[in-house]
Amino acid sequence: MAVLEKVPNVVFKTRVRDESIGGANPFRWEDRTTASLFSGKRVVVFSLPGAFTPTCSTSHLPRYEELYDQFKGLGIDAVICVSVNDAFVMYQWGKQQGAEKVFLLPDGNGEFTRKMGMLVDKSNLGFGMRSWRYSMVVNDSVIEKLFVEPGYEDNCPTDPFEVSDADTMLTYLKGAAA
Repeated sequence: MAVLEKVPNVVFKTRVRDESIGGANPFRWEDRTTASLFSGKRVVVFSLPGAFTPTCSTSHLPRYEELYDQFKGLGIDAVICVSVNDAFVMYQWGKQQGAEKVFLLPDGNGEFTRKMGMLVDKSNLGFGMRSWRYSMVVNDSVIEKLFVEPGYEDNCPTDPFEVSDADTMLTYLKGAAA
């Protein structure tokens, strides 16, 4: 696992709603760069193994969504959820979850996750290559604080969820603000 000072420079392939397109799928591709997401901003990022998976859907994303306004009140400009899923899956998952505040960022090729040193093999679950759970505060593209779940390894038999949760992040931010 690499220790980085700054978030890696990548281009994310996202889809955005565009009513001018019309039809049942009114979306267009939009590239988002690391710079556009993090430069000049203080951002909370959390990464998880996959959309629609149990812990990610019942605990990880919902709690960040629930605490979003508290994060904003502590000077956070955005809360971003990264997953090695494509833009279509992330959109449908967000819709199913009712996620309106947390930005769901698809890392379809796993490039950001790989460059973060967090790409792991989850073939034991039939997932292929996915992200290890972690969260971080990024301040103007610099990683201010990083929380990585214990037991980082390929085909981990468990799914640790102890330090990348929203409450741990909120506690850190409150302490940093004091």
